[in-house]
Amino acid sequence: MFDRILVVCVGNICRSPTGERVLKNLLPNKDITSAGIAVKRSGLVDKSADKTATEVAIEHNVDLSGHKAKQLTSSLCRDYDLILVMEKGHINAVAEIAPEARGKVMLFGHWLDQKEIPDPYKLSREVFEHSYSLIEKSAQSWARKLT
Repeated sequence: MFDRILVVCVGNICRSPTGERVLKNLLPNKDITSAGIAVKRSGLVDKSADKTATEVAIEHNVDLSGHKAKQLTSSLCRDYDLILVMEKGHINAVAEIAPEARGKVMLFGHWLDQKEIPDPYKLSREVFEHSYSLIEKSAQSWARKLT
């Protein structure tokens, strides 16, 4: 059904790589990767995951090493069955890049009361920890639905 999952945020250095790796740990038989809506525009192509995001992930036994930020493209969207985004505005941004993908885009936090996962980039460690917590809860909910 949903064997190929793409996790999307803006810069692909905080939320989406974390979501990708948490989901991979929970769903090891699925093809899961991540990308960002504005990676090229932000000058982040091939950048590693954010230092604080990496530290917070490690504290939860999630390894972000080896991650390289990549730009979301229409061909990438076409290759995946389910596209999970962090904020409602990302749904339209994905649809602008790949209009045909609109029907397979959902919020990563779809199963949470608070559906959006805030961007911790350049904010306090507490914001990173809060975002991680929401990502982890969301990933657990997705894993239950997708197995």
